[in-house]
Amino acid sequence: MQVVIDGRECELIDSGVRLDECVSRALGSSRSQAQEFIKRHGVMLNGKHTQKCGIKLAQGSEICISLPESSTPETKALDFAPLDSGANMLMEFSQEACFEICPKISPEILYEDGELLILNKPPHLVVHGAPSVKEPTLVDWLQARGTLLSSLGGEQRAGIVHRLDKQTSGAIAIAKTNHTHANLSQQLKERSMGRYYLALIDAPLREPRVITCQLDRHPNNRLKMANVDSMRRTGSGARFSKSTFLPLLCTDSISLVAIKLHTGRTHQIRAHLESINRHILGDSLYGYKGEGFERVMLHAYLLYLNHPATGEKLAFCASIFTDMLQCAHRIFGAKEFDEAIQQETILRAFSQLDSTGS
Repeated sequence: MQVVIDGRECELIDSGVRLDECVSRALGSSRSQAQEFIKRHGVMLNGKHTQKCGIKLAQGSEICISLPESSTPETKALDFAPLDSGANMLMEFSQEACFEICPKISPEILYEDGELLILNKPPHLVVHGAPSVKEPTLVDWLQARGTLLSSLGGEQRAGIVHRLDKQTSGAIAIAKTNHTHANLSQQLKERSMGRYYLALIDAPLREPRVITCQLDRHPNNRLKMANVDSMRRTGSGARFSKSTFLPLLCTDSISLVAIKLHTGRTHQIRAHLESINRHILGDSLYGYKGEGFERVMLHAYLLYLNHPATGEKLAFCASIFTDMLQCAHRIFGAKEFDEAIQQETILRAFSQLDSTGS
């Protein structure tokens, strides 16, 4: 079965699959993103446009996918709530105005070129819109800034290849072009793009721990994900997940851990920790019982990928925000903590674990 994207032949795909699955594989996107793409833009199937996602593809089918232009948003008016005032302020956004009105939630730019933008997302900032989201999002900030954004994920998710939870801080990659979006999505699948996280948890972890399980929606709380293997149940939404947890510092009651994601499931780190009776400080949804934290103490610390245009291997370290940093310094001491999170030390330790098969 032949698949052509913007005139370029891509890897052949077996017959018998649905059209949305074919498009998902070809673009390196999720099935839901592929369905939205088909419905909005249509694809050519055997020379005719179609928006039917569920068509089963026969042997010899020809699929032609034309990528839309990337989105260049116009400067627009948005309701942002200034953090120093309870009143909303409506103003015409330019890049400077965007930084001025929300100085505390403006993401730090770690890297930027014509294809790619790497940010250090602050906590309390939602990545993209949804029916339940009423406050400004990272996508709103990007559009207000006038950033060129890929359009493969639709308007609400423009430029978003992977996401971070609202309360999670740290490194996030933004695709400016559709080529970059498709390339990074494929890298995520192949694990040539990935992340290492830091977390403060509420119990000692003395040895490295690898957790593999099927994750699905919690049967009693739809806001949560759960290890359904331990519940002796499976469902159609269950997906394989794997994380490696590396202890960096421990007291009798709290640990600093580094985490390597081998898969990228929703709430993966939080659900994996709950399955071994450990919880991130501040994460009441997943069972943390303490008080005094305004957010989950989880940070995407290191991000690595290959540049979509040049193939160059890139790595970025996102500095830790003040709330988590002060908490860690208070628990472990500033010198001890700063030494423990040296990126060379963390990467070397994970490399040794990988080489031993741990």
